[in-house]
Amino acid sequence: MVNATQVSYFILSAYFDTGVLKYFYFVIIMSLYILIVCSNVLLIAVICMNRSLHEPMYLFLCSLFVNELCGSTGVFPFLLVQILSDVHTVSAPLCFLQIFSVCSYVCVEFLNLAIMSYDRYLAICYPLQYNTRMTFTKVAVLIALTWLFPFLAIIVLISLSAPLQLCGNIIDKICCGNYSIVKLACSDTRVNNIYGLLYTVISIIVPLILIIYTYLKILRVCFSGSKQTRHKAISTCTPHLASLLNFSFAIFFQILQSRFDMSNVPNILSFLLSYFLTCQPLFTPVLYGLKMSKIRTMCKRLLCGEM
Repeated sequence: MVNATQVSYFILSAYFDTGVLKYFYFVIIMSLYILIVCSNVLLIAVICMNRSLHEPMYLFLCSLFVNELCGSTGVFPFLLVQILSDVHTVSAPLCFLQIFSVCSYVCVEFLNLAIMSYDRYLAICYPLQYNTRMTFTKVAVLIALTWLFPFLAIIVLISLSAPLQLCGNIIDKICCGNYSIVKLACSDTRVNNIYGLLYTVISIIVPLILIIYTYLKILRVCFSGSKQTRHKAISTCTPHLASLLNFSFAIFFQILQSRFDMSNVPNILSFLLSYFLTCQPLFTPVLYGLKMSKIRTMCKRLLCGEM
């Protein structure tokens, strides 16, 4: 008979002994987290304090920066504790809390990027109707849905995984993952697998299809328009596309890592690729802060005390 039980903690087996280098890694991760918090808080403050930035594009960006803060806070403090710890365990409630934090971060990120691509599509393809199509009420509804849907979907996801009877408690990752826990179950997990697949399609595949569709439309308008139109489109869309590519690569690796046997991948490579996901919360504000002239100018004014 299979020894099934409700475990009280999980062991994270992807960590390996780094000796005294763990203090070096701790400083690097801590510095990265401080930079993430400072850069995102700075840009959120700039957008909130300047009425000239209370436009749909910047409000969607503000939502994106808030999500970067939430996502990084759900991962970085945990990583810092694990790096210094000799025993890499995590309690079950904390594990599911981290799953909620990371999954909601991923879903909100993709939905936010999809809405931003839709906003750019309206601004470039329908400039005369933009203000009537993208009203403040519509912006508020879109942002609310971007946050509300992931929260409800992930609550259902966790409510399906938490009661499972498990045959083990070893997770071969550096942090908790829902599918990693489902794979430990002794009981039937067909409902979990079907819902997990449905959740992945709705939260990742559908937004990606929407983004690809809108950018194909934008490219068609750019190539048929004037040089000024092309320059404006490229300047506003480049940060969005770069952020999307960086995040998509990170999520693609995470899906591969959770769904397939990655035992043949060297530990150090798997470890570094896992951390690739943690770069997104810094990559996004730096990219938009440097590329978008209006935000860059406002940041300089705020830092120089001119606001």
